[in-house]
Amino acid sequence: MKEVVCGVIMDGEGKILACRRGFDRHLGGLWEFPGGKVDAGESHDAALERELAEELGITASVGERVGPAVEWTDGDVSIRLRAFRCGILSGELQALEHDEIRWCRLDELSGLDWAEADVPLVEELISAR
Repeated sequence: MKEVVCGVIMDGEGKILACRRGFDRHLGGLWEFPGGKVDAGESHDAALERELAEELGITASVGERVGPAVEWTDGDVSIRLRAFRCGILSGELQALEHDEIRWCRLDELSGLDWAEADVPLVEELISAR
């Protein structure tokens, strides 16, 4: 099972960043929180900082966990996803590995077609407001 981390990034107005996977990728066209796999010997924080730099071109701060870990498989890929609240320290957001990024109000999150592993995180965010 692959260890995966993702960042719940909020702006100053409480909007949350959602990213859509490119249609040419596994789970293409589905929305997700940005992040990726944890490399061997890498901490969750370090992996998330690296992934957010690679995917969005930003330097991020990693904060507290959001909800419990989510285990998901589609038969080919199995992941354990952990989410963390993140802030942007520097850099300008760029969609380097997604075909679209968008800031969403909490009430807009459920209107997106989310990757199945991210759905429990979306539900956690909506119920915590």
